[in-house]
Parts: sequence; structure tokens; C-alpha cells
Amino acid sequence: MRRFSELLNNIKYRGNRYTILKAGKPVAAVGPVEEVRSERTLGELPNLLRALPPLGEEAEEFAKDLEEILTHQPAMPEEQLWV
Repeated sequence: MRRFSELLNNIKYRGNRYTILKAGKPVAAVGPVEEVRSERTLGELPNLLRALPPLGEEAEEFAKDLEEILTHQPAMPEEQLWV
């Protein structure tokens, strides 16, 4: 239990982040808790998407799904209400 406590102290006080691997592939991460905000704006979406971990084998299928969504998305209003 002492080693886990040391790990948590490294996360809390040093900001260390650890990736847990299974069969050599990342499956989870342990790191400092980010400040939770109750509201987000649409203008923040590009940065939020860039912060996501990379997709694995399902990346190609996900890209196809996104393309399908984008081609059937209604037009945005002229005003930028969500920025």
C-alpha cells in the first residue's frame, strides 16, 4: 500500500501522469484531476477534441461516421451564438 501512496503523492505534488498498459497497449491513464467546469462553449470544441487520446483500430470507422454526420448536419446560424 505504501507504493500506491507514493504514486498518488507523485501525481498530486509533481503532476506526474501514468499510462497503464495491457499487452503493450495503453488502456487507461492515472493523473492529476483537472478542474471540472460545469459549462463548455462550442468555441472550446476544437481544443477539447485535440486533447482526446488517439483512436486505435477503430479510427477508420469512426472517421467514416464523422464524415456521415458532417454531410447531413444542418447549416449553422449566421450569428455565432455559442462562441
